[in-house]
Amino acid sequence: MLQNLTLVGEALWKILLVALVLGAGLPVLFSAGVRAMAFGAGGDAETSHAPGNPAGKVLAVVCFAVVIAAVALGITFIVASGFGKALSFEHVYPTIVDK
Repeated sequence: MLQNLTLVGEALWKILLVALVLGAGLPVLFSAGVRAMAFGAGGDAETSHAPGNPAGKVLAVVCFAVVIAAVALGITFIVASGFGKALSFEHVYPTIVDK
């Protein structure tokens, strides 16, 4: 009985972690990219003519690239599953393999 509760607890912890990272983490990362883009444009870009910070633009691009990569990986997983394939992470980059 205790072993079953331990397994359920471990599974719930993993589900909670994935839900936080993918469910709330990606929108937070996207909003951080929007905020960094505003910082890179000089804050209030419409009213002030302050020079932008290039580090903000670079940070925004990195944030957007991570969000786009996560979305593309999710779509690839769904499409691969629909065709009876699996997504393998044996290499540095994900590949589609037969099940």
